[in-house]
Amino acid sequence: MKTTNQKTNEWKTYRTRFLVRAKQLSEPLIFIDILGREHRGEPGDYLVESSDGTARVAPKAIFEDIYVVMSSTHQHRESTVNPEIAASRKRTHTYAATA
Repeated sequence: MKTTNQKTNEWKTYRTRFLVRAKQLSEPLIFIDILGREHRGEPGDYLVESSDGTARVAPKAIFEDIYVVMSSTHQHRESTVNPEIAASRKRTHTYAATA
């Protein structure tokens, strides 16, 4: 049990470690990832692509609580620093929706 004279830990500010690409779903989406896991999303949820190319669906409330969209200025500055990164981000992935 803590007493008032014990030193308490101070609050610290954290940020998400990884950058992701995401788009908000406008219609239901179901797909199977490369590991055979089924992902389901509803309109308003987000399709999230990690830097390793894996994809998942994040519920709207959770996604919007964790991630903050980066400004287009920052994205442009980041992509011009390393042309290889910019080229890799232009890849397009197709996620097959199942009915």
